[in-house]
Order: sequence, then C-alpha cells, then structure tokens
Amino acid sequence: MSADDGDTGTVRPAGHPDDADLIEAIVEHAEAESHAAGTGTVGRAAGPTPALSGATVSYLPVATRRYGAVDAEVDDARRSDVDEWGRSERMRSVVRRLYGPMYKYWFRVEWDGLDKIPSDGGALLIANHAGAIPSDAPAIMHGIETELGRPVYGLADYFFRTIPMVGTLWSRTGGVPAHPDNAYRLLHDQQQLAMVFPEGTKATSKTYSDRYRLRRFGRGGFVEIAMRAGVPVIPIAVVGAEESMPILFRLPRVAKALNLPYFPVTANSLLLGPLGYVTYFPSKFKLRVLDPVTFDVEPGLERYSRSRVMDEAEKIRATMQDALHDMLRERRSVWFG
Repeated sequence: MSADDGDTGTVRPAGHPDDADLIEAIVEHAEAESHAAGTGTVGRAAGPTPALSGATVSYLPVATRRYGAVDAEVDDARRSDVDEWGRSERMRSVVRRLYGPMYKYWFRVEWDGLDKIPSDGGALLIANHAGAIPSDAPAIMHGIETELGRPVYGLADYFFRTIPMVGTLWSRTGGVPAHPDNAYRLLHDQQQLAMVFPEGTKATSKTYSDRYRLRRFGRGGFVEIAMRAGVPVIPIAVVGAEESMPILFRLPRVAKALNLPYFPVTANSLLLGPLGYVTYFPSKFKLRVLDPVTFDVEPGLERYSRSRVMDEAEKIRATMQDALHDMLRERRSVWFG
C-alpha cells in the first residue's frame, strides 16, 4: 500500500476536487452523521463480558451539498470503500498525503526492525505511548501502511467514538473501540494488524519528569486476546514522542469540569498559546520493532491462567523498558537523533 493506493486504477479528471475540498465535504458529512443516532456507529452489546459482538456499520444516503463532484466521491466511498469498522481506505489515502510531510520532514521518523512485522496474518502491535495529544500512533500507522502496504487498526477507548464529528473521522481513519470482541475479530477472523497501547491514559497523562518510564500494562488484557486469537504480540519502542508535546503539569479541576480524563498544560501551549495544543515540537522519532512474542498455549479458549497472562505482560513491559533505555543512551540529541 503506497501513499496513493487509495486511488489505484483511478484517473483524476480535470477539475477533480483537491484534498482540502474532499476533507471539507467529509467533515460536513461527519457532522451530519454525529447527529444521527445509531448511524455508522460500532455499538456495544450486553453480555457476561462487555462486548461489541456483531459490530456493524449502517449507512445513510449522503445529503446534497455544495461540492457536487466531491459528493459523488464521498458517496462512492460510503457505498464501496467503508468497511464494517468504519475505516475508509480513500480517507486513509488522503490522511497519508497530508501527514506524509510531517512524518518525513518534521519528525524525520526512522525505523529499526520493520521487517519483523509480518507481511500477512494477524498480529497485535503494542507500543509505549506519550504526549498530551499522542503523536506516536499516527507515526506508527503511517510507517507500516506506507512501508509494508498493510492497513493498521488502532484500538482505543470508546470515548473517542462518542465525540461528535471526531468519532466518525476517527473511525474513517482506522480507529476501533478497544474491546476483546473487536480485537479477536480483527486478529483471528480477519487476520489484520491491530495496535494497542497497554499503558492507556496513564502514559499520555504523565508529566515530562516521568518520560520514558513505562506504566503498568493494566491487567495484561492484550496478552490474553493474543493468546485467544493465536497471534504474536509485536512490541514497538518509540523515542521522540515524549518531547513532541511534553506535559509540564495537569489541571484536575478543569479536567473534571470538561469531563476529560486529564487536562494538560504543555510546553507547547505555554510557548504558543492555544495553538500549542495542535502544534508539535519537531523532535526526532526513532521506532524500534522488537522480536515478536508468541505463546505456547491453545488458541480459542474462554479463559487463560491469570498469573500466566500477568507474567507474560510484565516480561514484555520489561523488555520494552530495556529497549527504551538502550535507545536513549544511543541518542545524541532530542532534535537530531
């Protein structure tokens, strides 16, 4: 999948809308979707374990808008390009074109061990997470999609799916609510690459003084789902994201008033004001793919040993922490690598 694979086999006629027009039209449509209850939403089903089983996406006809040509393209994407998770390869193609310069010239991303990610079959990617508005997830997804030609589905808190407009755009670009049922279907049934950040918000809310200190990997749920799906866990150590939008301190009262997990005050916002919340520092990114971790257990079981799951999760966390220490020792500069 190259940066243009979303348009493979398509000849753009004269007067074809540019990326800005396309995105504006998609945003307009996303706004309309966000007010349509139950439409285009991956729902949660009740059960003994919280489930998103039978997740489907329903579609409404695209409303008439100002951009006739764009409407036709978005309508075509809605009918044939949006998969059951809400991901649109055409939208991903637009995002790759827009994000490409930042990936190449701003963060100057370098990979080590990218060949350890399989060219086919399911695999669960995990990575350390950082930054008030994390910059590591888009870099990982972009690099794998452009270099390996494989789509990546990012598993994240259902909170993102509930935000008007943002939730729909998040789904269009590969976001999926993080739930065992969703992960199992992606990894086992569909043999896709799924990415998760085991530290959760404990990582993105930490201050700069705690940079590159991995938090506990929850209850090891990522290990259990990899066991059940019969796929490897592939750890990715990321250096550079911590400095792209470092948190100096948090404002708990503001976070509570806004119903947010945390409200950060970043170095970016102190230097640039509100613009700092959407502007990253140009730190040098280095990503190291570690050896895949497999488990000698029978896949498809309902339950796995809790102690075994926790032990495996802790081993992976320790391996990633060691890799981060090695990468930091080798780094000459935050800005130049």
